[in-house]
Amino acid sequence: MAQFGYTMMTEQAGPRALVDDVVAAERAGFDFSVTSDHYFPWLDSQGHAPYAWSVLGAAAQATSTIPLMTYVTCPTTRYHPVVVAQKAATLQLLSEGRFRLGLGSGENLNEHVTGAGWPAADVRLEMLEEAVEIIGALFDGGYVNHHGPHFDVDNAKLWDLPDTRVPIGIAVSGRRSCELAGRLADLVIATEAKKELLAGFDRHGGVGKPRIGQLPVCYDQDRDAAVGRAHDQFRWSLGGWKVNSELPGTTAFSQATRFVRPEDIAKSVPCGDDVAEFVDAVRAYTEAGFTEIALVQIGGAQQQPFLRWAQKTLLPALREL
Repeated sequence: MAQFGYTMMTEQAGPRALVDDVVAAERAGFDFSVTSDHYFPWLDSQGHAPYAWSVLGAAAQATSTIPLMTYVTCPTTRYHPVVVAQKAATLQLLSEGRFRLGLGSGENLNEHVTGAGWPAADVRLEMLEEAVEIIGALFDGGYVNHHGPHFDVDNAKLWDLPDTRVPIGIAVSGRRSCELAGRLADLVIATEAKKELLAGFDRHGGVGKPRIGQLPVCYDQDRDAAVGRAHDQFRWSLGGWKVNSELPGTTAFSQATRFVRPEDIAKSVPCGDDVAEFVDAVRAYTEAGFTEIALVQIGGAQQQPFLRWAQKTLLPALREL
C-alpha cells in the first residue's frame, strides 16, 4: 500500500506556521512529511523562505512519530557537502531516527545568492555526485579528506553520528540523474508521475528501493477560489524542470508565466473539494510505481482547513486505492 505525505512548503509560510502545520499533519494521520529548502519563493505572492533546517529542528521536537525529509536540499553551492552531512546527522539525532536526506542538483533561484555563478546542467550533476560521495563518507564515520574537481575536504569528521544512518534520496528528471540515483541513493525522488524515471532508476540499482513523488493540490470549498489561488501561487509549476532550474528570481518566474491562464493550472492541479479528482491525480503516481506521494496544499493560510478535510475525507479515500 502506498503511503501519503504532507509537504511543509517553506515558500508559502513562515517558520512557526510550518511547525504548527506539520504537528497538525501528524495528528491528521499523514504517513510522512517532506520540507522544501529554498532561499527564495517562486513568486512574490508566495511571500516566504525561512531556513528549512531550523524549521526541521523545531519540527523534530514538536512531533513524535511523523517522518521528516528534505525535498530537496542542494549540497553543492549554497551549502558545502560537509555542512549538509553535519546538519543531516544532527537532525537524525533530534528526530530519533525519523529523518531522510533528499538531495538534488538545485535551482538558480536559490543557489545564485552566494555569487558563485550557475553551472551548466551536466556540471551540476557532476557536483551532486561528488557531494553525495562526500556526505556518504562522513556518514560512515572517521576522518574524511577529499580533493576533487569541485570540492575540497580537509580532515572532516562528524562527532555526533546517529545509530540509524541517514537514508539519502536523490531527485531525478532525466537519464543521467536516474543513473546517479540508482547507484548512490537509498531512495528516488521525482515530481512527475513518469514510469520511465523509475525504470531508469531500477536499471542502475534502484530495484526494491522507495520511490517518492510529490503532487500539488488546492483544496477549498469554493472551487473558483482554489483555481485562483493555484494560478496566483503555483503557475510556475507548468514551466518544466529545464526552465525552472535556470530562472534566477521571482520576477523572472512572473514574466515566464504571464500567459498561463487559470484554466491551464486547473488541468494539472486538483482544485476544490471533489475528492474523486484528488484521488485520480494521486492514482497516476501509484500506477506509475511510486510507493510514497507527498501532497502540497497550495496557500500558506489554507493548511489547517485542508488538514481537517484530509483527515476526515481525503486520506480514507486514498487508502482505498
